[in-house]
Amino acid sequence: MTNKGRLVYSTEHGQIGKPMPGKDKKKSAPPTAASSIKNPAKQGIRIGRESKGRGGKTVCIISGLDLPEAALKNLLKNLKNQLGTGGAVKNGCIEIQGDHRDKLLAMLEKEGHKAKLAGG
Repeated sequence: MTNKGRLVYSTEHGQIGKPMPGKDKKKSAPPTAASSIKNPAKQGIRIGRESKGRGGKTVCIISGLDLPEAALKNLLKNLKNQLGTGGAVKNGCIEIQGDHRDKLLAMLEKEGHKAKLAGG
């Protein structure tokens, strides 16, 4: 009774001869903040703070702006000049380096955008 080459059961491969469900499927990317909003027109502009995945650095994210790319870059330039910080436009959201949520709220309301603070 010596069958040295025959595999009876393994948790690594599941049943012999059948592929395990979900092993060959490609993983999808996690949803972004902009895509998780169900109705952006109803949601409005949100100013959030984020530091995960950034080496502990804090970034303010302005989401919900329904502006073309050129207008977003122009708004970003004005905000960066007034705050004296860096920033970028990514996935339709504006990212400003540092924690400037209260100042950003005042600046956006001054320019005629209705915004709210999001998160903690």
